[in-house]
Amino acid sequence: PGKQIIFSWLQPVAMLGFLRVTKQYLPHVARLCLISTFLEDGIRMWFQWNEQRDYIEATWSCGYFLAACFVLLNLLGQLGGCVLILSRNFVQYACFALFGILSLQTIAYSILWDLKFLMRNLALGGGLLLLLAESRGEGKSMFAGVPSMGEHSPKQYMQLGGRVLLVLMFMTLLHFDPSFISILQNLVGTALIVLVAIGFKTKLAALTLVLWLFAVNVYFNAFWMVPAYKPMHDFLKYDFFQTMSVIGGLLLIVALGPGGVSMDEKKKLW
Repeated sequence: PGKQIIFSWLQPVAMLGFLRVTKQYLPHVARLCLISTFLEDGIRMWFQWNEQRDYIEATWSCGYFLAACFVLLNLLGQLGGCVLILSRNFVQYACFALFGILSLQTIAYSILWDLKFLMRNLALGGGLLLLLAESRGEGKSMFAGVPSMGEHSPKQYMQLGGRVLLVLMFMTLLHFDPSFISILQNLVGTALIVLVAIGFKTKLAALTLVLWLFAVNVYFNAFWMVPAYKPMHDFLKYDFFQTMSVIGGLLLIVALGPGGVSMDEKKKLW
């Protein structure tokens, strides 16, 4: 019993120490990680303009002009949104723009019919929701004057939605094979994503997921080890930056907490 008490006391102390050291840098690192997939995709639209335009034109038979407009919209929308978010200007509008780009790509690239990619896109949406919730805490709300159920009610539900959507990324990493390591990873991973979703020991669980996901990302999505001319290079690069965006969302949870709709918050009232 004595060891359990000491261990339970050391956990929050260690977490507070980590947050104290990183509080000035963690939100900036989180935002950079979160928008990294949009930044990479916007740059890729520039360098692969012809390939992207030809793909959209061939897939949707929409003609040269509309296909070019689609690529241009993706390029400007993503790069412009990233610049606004990093400069902390019109962040809410930038988040809505990136939501729109994400929805457009989900339809245009037929991601709706691929469960794995759909879950990853939803996880990206969860990261954007957390970023939107963070921006609501800075200055006036976009919805000032609109009555709400609580002082920060919309922000709290955004944080809840963001947490729940973020954990969908980890559902795509579960491997159903009978090996001991795989079973152990599934059990530990499932426990951690449940803790993040319900908001219990949230910061510690999110930080653990960050470390685990970063290690998995570097090991499995090492696109720099594959020659640029091979199709696998682009596939791994896409996966790598999508995963970094989810890591950014988790880092926002570590920096800002789970919000009001969580067990951690409810414990304060007990």
